[in-house]
Amino acid sequence: MKMNQLLQQLDAASPVLQANFGIERESLRVDLEGRVAQTPHPEVCGARSYHPYIQTDFSEFQLELITPVAKSTQEAKRLLGAITDVAGRSINRNEHMWPLSMPPHITEADIQIAQLEDDFERHYRSYLADKYGTKLQAISGIHYNIELGADLVQALYQVSDYRDKKSFKNDLYLKLAQNFLRYSWLLTYLYGAAPLAEKGFYKEAPQGPVRSYRNSDYGYVNKPNIQVSYASLEAYITDIERYVKEGELLAEKEFYSAVRFRGQKPNRQFLDQGITYLELRCFDLNPFEVTGIDQATMDTVHLLLLALVWMDQADKEEVDGLLQEAHELNNQIALAHPLDPLPNKADAAPVLAAMEAVIAHFRLGRSYQDLLDDIRLTLTDPHRTLSGQLLPHIENHSLANFGREKATEYQNYAWTAPYALKGYENMELSTQMLLFDVIQQGVHFEILDEEDQFLKLWHDQHVEYVKNGNMTSKDNYVIPLAMANKTVTKKILQAAHFPVPAGEEFTSLEAGLAYYPFIKDKQIVVKPKSTNFGLGISIFQEPASLESYQKALEIAFAEDSAVLVEEFIAGTEYRFFVLDGVCEAVLLRVAANVVGDGVHTVRELVALKNDNPLRGRDHRSPLEIIQLGDIERLMLSQQGYEPDDILPAGIQVNLRRNSNISTGGDSIDVTETMHPSYKELAAQMAKAMGAWACGVDLIIPDNTIPSRPDAPNCTCIELNFNPSMYMHTYCAQGPGQSLTPKILAKLFPEIE
Repeated sequence: MKMNQLLQQLDAASPVLQANFGIERESLRVDLEGRVAQTPHPEVCGARSYHPYIQTDFSEFQLELITPVAKSTQEAKRLLGAITDVAGRSINRNEHMWPLSMPPHITEADIQIAQLEDDFERHYRSYLADKYGTKLQAISGIHYNIELGADLVQALYQVSDYRDKKSFKNDLYLKLAQNFLRYSWLLTYLYGAAPLAEKGFYKEAPQGPVRSYRNSDYGYVNKPNIQVSYASLEAYITDIERYVKEGELLAEKEFYSAVRFRGQKPNRQFLDQGITYLELRCFDLNPFEVTGIDQATMDTVHLLLLALVWMDQADKEEVDGLLQEAHELNNQIALAHPLDPLPNKADAAPVLAAMEAVIAHFRLGRSYQDLLDDIRLTLTDPHRTLSGQLLPHIENHSLANFGREKATEYQNYAWTAPYALKGYENMELSTQMLLFDVIQQGVHFEILDEEDQFLKLWHDQHVEYVKNGNMTSKDNYVIPLAMANKTVTKKILQAAHFPVPAGEEFTSLEAGLAYYPFIKDKQIVVKPKSTNFGLGISIFQEPASLESYQKALEIAFAEDSAVLVEEFIAGTEYRFFVLDGVCEAVLLRVAANVVGDGVHTVRELVALKNDNPLRGRDHRSPLEIIQLGDIERLMLSQQGYEPDDILPAGIQVNLRRNSNISTGGDSIDVTETMHPSYKELAAQMAKAMGAWACGVDLIIPDNTIPSRPDAPNCTCIELNFNPSMYMHTYCAQGPGQSLTPKILAKLFPEIE
């Protein structure tokens, strides 16, 4: 049965764009001079024997980056960006990822076959080296994997005359593969980006630049005698099996083609279990894009594939002859000069018409029409092709300088804002940092709810759920609830004989104001009963006026229905991060402040300090933007200044009494200098609370005096569930402490 005129029968509202996508990107590690790296695969990337995202291809210096399955091209591109970011920051600082498909100048002696644990994989690579030579293995590219959506396949099946869905799906992918091979020359023209080989790479090669060595017969291809039929799935399977049996191929995966059927091993299982997806292997690295492929290309290919489903299928008897002609045409186009027009045989009109029809029939809109218009423009102007864009960068028949410049540019980009994960900057920063470690260590992940920062992590059969970076199943459900309630926290700590400040709780503004006679001559802190990030807290180191006290109560009640008024404890506040009974980091937080220069107003000084690239909003950067809200204005007025006053040179004013980083404070790592007795005390407090991950806030008058059970020399003002981790890692001063790797190691000790 033929697979023609099926897409045409679907309703315009059908889920035609539904599909699953995955990208595999190969890239060479090179040193600063552009020579292939002689260092092993980066150890920080965990065990490559099972790593799902960052693997080693043929040689030690060839990375293979693999995305998880994504439900859109946008998400696949985003995942590829994140994995590229992790890889860029995992390799040595004096190494880069080469942005071109063709390697820099390379010799056989430069190439070390990947030292993998699996005996067969090592043997397989040695066999390939002997058969094809090692240098060809260094050619790198992009593999584009696509599985048509289940609902789309079901809709197509329902309008077909098939009675077996597995057979239908196999034939659908067979048709798609056939048509893809017939028109892959169009992709070579548009996206070919391998115009030359560096000196000495080939013994003999065409003179002058071409479109794509990689997509020509000079690329990493099978020997000419390997001719696999795509006339039927049975023929495809049988031919490959025959070549393996005769020793022409060592394994089925040695068959290299611009498209391969995927999802089963061995291939014969396609007949019983069905084809799952197609692997498209004809994409050169786009050196103008940090990930090696841009969004427009990914969407254009998706549209092209739908057009290939729309188009008619060749008669079975004609398939192999047509594909042979297409192969020869593709080779001709690949080896043509980048600015040569397409030969007359290269008729793009049928596929362009099909793309137009798909856009119109399913009302895909302006964005897809723009993609098609761009193809039409590029067909009339080869300067717009990738190989055409590369031509001006060729110097002395070499792209070495261009490759080094781009490699440096992309590596610098990777290290820009290293606290963030590229593409996921809208997520909370500690979650971004944990995701970086998850990708680096090869733990599978799924973002269950991005807005709520909820992740699913797994390795083999071991599954963990994490919210906000450190809220996990390791904490009993009630513990975060208890720590969110400052009254409950205080009572638990008091019962365990830990020092806490005296104070009272109020549930109405009137009751709080009635307490004023008892505290009018005292230093106090007014704060919501249940809050986090220092919200709604006012600190009075001098006795507060009734007006100021009322304002502080109003601010606190705006955050919660209950408010605590406690004694102010003199001393320095430190944040201790406790994980699983051990204090892992200590931070001194300096309250939001500005220092005068005799020229700028307080408002201007705040703006200048906020220009620091480490400052941002909503916990997406290590330091937070300093505000000039009610609390800051109140604090400022207590020091005798208004926002528009010019602050005298050298005068520092605090804009907050509380020193939370989340309210604009500065962070100073003092983990190594803090006396161990205080670290142990903080750990004991977390244990008393039953907390796995906990932030312990201690006020210490003099940290040179050790804490003792009979004289703790400190007061605990708060325990924090879901404590921020990024502020311990990326500090305003000090070395910083990496905490998210420790979280991951505790959750998955088996990956160590």
